[in-house]
Amino acid sequence: MLDDIRRRRTRRIQIGSVPIGDGAPIAVQSMTNTDTRRIDATVDQIRALAEAGCEIVRLAVPDAEAARALREIRSQIGLPLIADIHFDHRLAIASLDAGADGLRINPGNIGGKPALTRVIHAARERRVPIRIGVNAGSLQKDILEAYGHPTPEAMVASALEHIRFFEAEGFTDIKVSLKSSRVLDTIRAYERFSEAVDYPLHLGVTEAGTLISGTVKSAIGIGYLLAEGIGDTFRVSLSRDPVEEVKVAYEILRALELRHRGPEIISCPTCGRCEIDLFRLVEEVERALSGMTASLKIAIMGCVVNGPGEAREADVGIAGGRGQGILFRKGEVVRKVPEADLARVLLDEVQKLTSQ
Repeated sequence: MLDDIRRRRTRRIQIGSVPIGDGAPIAVQSMTNTDTRRIDATVDQIRALAEAGCEIVRLAVPDAEAARALREIRSQIGLPLIADIHFDHRLAIASLDAGADGLRINPGNIGGKPALTRVIHAARERRVPIRIGVNAGSLQKDILEAYGHPTPEAMVASALEHIRFFEAEGFTDIKVSLKSSRVLDTIRAYERFSEAVDYPLHLGVTEAGTLISGTVKSAIGIGYLLAEGIGDTFRVSLSRDPVEEVKVAYEILRALELRHRGPEIISCPTCGRCEIDLFRLVEEVERALSGMTASLKIAIMGCVVNGPGEAREADVGIAGGRGQGILFRKGEVVRKVPEADLARVLLDEVQKLTSQ
């Protein structure tokens, strides 16, 4: 962890086997985009997410059939599962009965306070945490009337109102999210909320967008908050295969030196000085290492300006030029390699390091 990132202290909750808050590692989440009622497809996607490093998975539970499917999915999956519920409190209770490790609800749309009370009591009996999910697009009517727009202050007021209700019911096993599609509103809402209470926070920029725009928004919003020490778990929201969400999440954590998983590939953007087919080389190495979990720094550089320096600082590196490259290992020159053999030789060196 960077010396200047001092994580905000929060309460500890437990989502299945994964601790959240109170200094626990920042947990990476994603959400399935399969129809939960299609059990086999959902199980396959969760397994792919787990292989990518996802630690908590959320599933949509839109009806009773999906709640029943959750029971069978739970029996096949070891990863903690969170049921995402809207509009019908009975689905939350059915999901708890099916073995959900957590609930995500928006208390403002669950069916009124009597319904919310029943969900709280059912979760308390089963010792299952609830995420209070505040979203700029679905704030309570009285909050919107008071603030005029879904401002950061409005989101914080909404969250605090919900928390007071939960606490009055004797339930504090909660985490909170305050999401907006506007990055700056998201940041400000989390900053203000984190000053008021010590509940663990689930970070995210909602409806972030496509692979490129969603990655940028999430990296700025989530990354900024994590750099401030705010956040205990998060999801990168992308209009994409959710496995890509997990990959982006770990890159955000790696960039902040908060967690490391898998290889870090450093490569130059190329310019007119590049004299090898760098794009092909990087893509080939990245594909070959896609399932690797060991943390290594790999440099693949295409010219003699910054290439040797970057390659020397990596665990394994190549500085290419004029149809060949110099192979570095732990800062030392190993040998010159023809361009056609660069990928193979580099991967062989990675294999040697990871098998030691």
